[in-house]
Amino acid sequence: MAFLQMNYHSDALKMGVSVNVILPEKAKTVIGISADGKDTYKTLYLLHGLSDDQTIWMRRTSIERYASEYGIAVVMPCVARSWYADTAYGMNYFTFVTEELPRVCRGFFKGMSDKREDNFIAGLSMGGYGAIKAALTYPERFGGCASLSGALDFAIRKRLNITDELKGIFGADFDETTDMRETVHDVQYLAKKACEQGVELPKMYMWCGTEDSLITANRDYHTTLDTLGIEHLYEESEGNHSWKWWDLHIQDALKYLLK
Repeated sequence: MAFLQMNYHSDALKMGVSVNVILPEKAKTVIGISADGKDTYKTLYLLHGLSDDQTIWMRRTSIERYASEYGIAVVMPCVARSWYADTAYGMNYFTFVTEELPRVCRGFFKGMSDKREDNFIAGLSMGGYGAIKAALTYPERFGGCASLSGALDFAIRKRLNITDELKGIFGADFDETTDMRETVHDVQYLAKKACEQGVELPKMYMWCGTEDSLITANRDYHTTLDTLGIEHLYEESEGNHSWKWWDLHIQDALKYLLK
């Protein structure tokens, strides 16, 4: 596998951005890791959480080794504390991740397939929310998505500790974060909307630890998907909001999405 630290100018964000990329590599002398890269390969867009950046998955997990088992590329962008949104202050992070980044990466890396069934998106915490938001907004672009300890109640729960920050991101025309119910930022609403439209939905994987403060949000979203008849795999097990568990369960997510 090849690891690249990429910097380019983003038109969506109107500034330079940093993206880490893992690419399948054709090599004969690599020890202890698969290196039978193909001419065309699948891609996983892997999203970070609220307090992290594009480096975190490489620093805290063995994602390169896991990706090598499937011969896939992994793209890890930095979106700051944006909640994967096109913000009120003009920073279009959602457009950056879902539209511009795939186009730019396919331009740079010719082996990346543009087929829906070859593109996936996953993340943890804020990134888990972002992955499901992206997949349900553009189900025609992603063959699967995965959320680990996802902040899936983002738009329906009061978040008093960061309300002022969220007003800065989404605009000051709401009094509480719950005012974002039934908007493009509400993954409960996006699931219902997708069902009403009758579109083909991506494969969905969710995991959350039973000691995680977000377990109720994940159970509730699992119930919503079940009620709507949306096929998905939901798992919960021992674990809290930490990298020990995300390193473990990203492997389960890859197995489910890529089997």
